[in-house]
Amino acid sequence: MKIHVIGLGVNEHANLDAMVQAVLASLSAQDIVLGAPRQHETLVEHKHQAQSCDLPKLSELDNHFAQWHQEGVRQVVVLASGDPLFYGIGAWLKRTFAAENLCFYPNVSSVQVACHRLGLSLQDVQVVSLHGRPLATLRRYLQSNKTLVLLTDQHSQPHHIAQECVQAGLGESELSVCEALGYEQEKVRSFLVKTLLDETFDFDPLNVVVVKTSSQKSFYPSSVGIPDGSFVTDKGEGKGMITKREVRLAILSYMTIEQGDTVWDIGAGCGGVSVEFAYWHPRSQIVAIEHHPERLACLAANQDRFGVMQNLSIVSGRAPEVFADVLANQKYRPNKVFIGGSDGELAQLMAQVWALLPLGGGLMVSAVTEDTKYQVMQFAQTRESAQDAEEQSLQVAVAKGERLAGQRVFRPNLPVTLHHFIKTNHKENAQ
Repeated sequence: MKIHVIGLGVNEHANLDAMVQAVLASLSAQDIVLGAPRQHETLVEHKHQAQSCDLPKLSELDNHFAQWHQEGVRQVVVLASGDPLFYGIGAWLKRTFAAENLCFYPNVSSVQVACHRLGLSLQDVQVVSLHGRPLATLRRYLQSNKTLVLLTDQHSQPHHIAQECVQAGLGESELSVCEALGYEQEKVRSFLVKTLLDETFDFDPLNVVVVKTSSQKSFYPSSVGIPDGSFVTDKGEGKGMITKREVRLAILSYMTIEQGDTVWDIGAGCGGVSVEFAYWHPRSQIVAIEHHPERLACLAANQDRFGVMQNLSIVSGRAPEVFADVLANQKYRPNKVFIGGSDGELAQLMAQVWALLPLGGGLMVSAVTEDTKYQVMQFAQTRESAQDAEEQSLQVAVAKGERLAGQRVFRPNLPVTLHHFIKTNHKENAQ
């Protein structure tokens, strides 16, 4: 079966080149043209003999293709709004079908049209899709001096976006709404965020929103080391079970998270480490494992606060008991692990995690008490005997300045020892 993925452009009537018109002309009555009702309407000037079907949910689409294959359908056309491979259905099709069965036909996208209407260069903007994603996903991008082009849905309309800007401290941002692009009723209007919220405006639900944040100070960080006070914790903001900022910076540096990594944070507490991993590495998958109910609630609150729902997965339970459940999903198999809390199970945890890691995988362990330091040293000696790891270790001792009776003093925190192991060799009997 041949699958043609056709971008329709941004017009009331599809503007198709000769190659695409030839594909439509080649369709038989047994073939399928798949798309939303609005997309079928754009083909009014391009007749074809195929059956026009509404696009189902992606979770159901695979079954439909299997059925069409059994029925002997030779060609399926999938309609896309603009560029099928830019936040479009093309990515799902590429994951699902062999490349030799797919042909892509791009067209002008709504993002391109919006930028041209506003005189923006594509290389100077950041495109964020909120379509089918939680609105809070926007938060990780709301920093100073940015131009964001947002693909929206019914949950991310202009007033929702304006409210997010105000919450981020960016109430003086300019928000441009590009409505019904390519249609007769097209409008492009610009507002200050506060003005948009103070008055009532009606917008076409088919819109692209452009946000210019300017030099205002945002609540959301633009560099690593989120302040402790920005986190929700079990003992008041910035206190309680959270890895402190200076230690987090060392962990972030030594673990060197790369695009596509799957990282476990065991004993995640309120989520300081997990959130930073997920915030700065949106194309990596972070799994936070925690069992304490109050800390889990704080972890979920921080996940929402910093907009990291897409790539931070929270697992409720004790390690290592929950490992089997996590590993049931192959995409959650880790190549890097941080152990920040062990509930007295550190030796067992390190051994099991080490067995899970692939060659080149990394394990970082945090130790504060003398008991945990001793267990990590035993593990380090085992690795040295097995000659299957490269090790780096450091101790972070931080003293912060305070005022006491009008004088400046430095109050020390407990030192934290960090050990980082990189797996260099497989040994069957390694513990």
